[in-house]
Amino acid sequence: MRLALLLCLLPAAAFAAGDLKLATWNLEWLIAPEALQALRANCTPEGTRPPPGARAIPCDVAAKLNRSRADFDALARYARVLDADVIALQEVDGESAARLVFPGYRFCFTGRRNVQNNGFAIRAGIPFRCGKDQKGLSLGDTVRRGAEVVLYPGEAREFRLLSVHLKSGCGNRLLNDRREECAALGRQTPLLEAWIDSEAAAGRPFAVLGDFNRDLLRDQGAARSDSGVRLRMWPEIDDGEPPEADLTNTAQGERFVNCAMTQAYKGYIDYIVLSHTLAAALVPGSFDRVVYRTQDALSRKLSDHCPVSVRLRVPGRSK
Repeated sequence: MRLALLLCLLPAAAFAAGDLKLATWNLEWLIAPEALQALRANCTPEGTRPPPGARAIPCDVAAKLNRSRADFDALARYARVLDADVIALQEVDGESAARLVFPGYRFCFTGRRNVQNNGFAIRAGIPFRCGKDQKGLSLGDTVRRGAEVVLYPGEAREFRLLSVHLKSGCGNRLLNDRREECAALGRQTPLLEAWIDSEAAAGRPFAVLGDFNRDLLRDQGAARSDSGVRLRMWPEIDDGEPPEADLTNTAQGERFVNCAMTQAYKGYIDYIVLSHTLAAALVPGSFDRVVYRTQDALSRKLSDHCPVSVRLRVPGRSK
């Protein structure tokens, strides 16, 4: 796996004709400075949960992630190294914040009033249509909605992408664990599967990208117990029924690398999952992860996630 290191590599701007680079990046409470300042005065104290739909941020986030212009400039430099055509975004307050990291791109975002939204940054010149919010995944707007975008709408090469940020706290436990977080992820699982199966039944190629908050590569075993209780997410959604729902996790077989030497995580939770047809278009060896320089990780307010990306061979695509 190639690691793109800032100041060590130039942006990967010269892909072969037909390549489309997809990525996903959780930007950790990315909020435009003026919006953050307005929210700081009424931040939510530790241990307090704001009501669903409230536009509020935790007080520790207000202090920790009060990003300067230099912090946004650093994130934008990493975005240039990433140099992706379409990026699934998580934990972003909307276009005003995203534009500071991805100038010149166009955007689709969910309409949730909360500051954490899912969305997409799309390179100018790529035809697209923003899809409808997948509100079911939000469990009544208590967590994030799914964001949908249609690329090349109306063309023979049309396909759909879904950006997700699923419930945290159940990374390796069974879905029937008594923890509240596992119960929530267990409720999200059939809703995600329903979107996948709907696209597959319609014969439409698709991909699901984002922060699954779950180690899908280790999520192996039976999907359900003998009595039908849901146990694991990956085998539940990757059941090959309909056939287009025979999924490929593009991180399969790839070496895990932390975003910076300051981290000590053991596996991926950010993934790009392709449907059967899109998996056939995957460029071999194209899985990539942009990592942070240690000095940047120590001195700049970046994100606790960094991007992963792949390239697809899309008919008629040229750069």
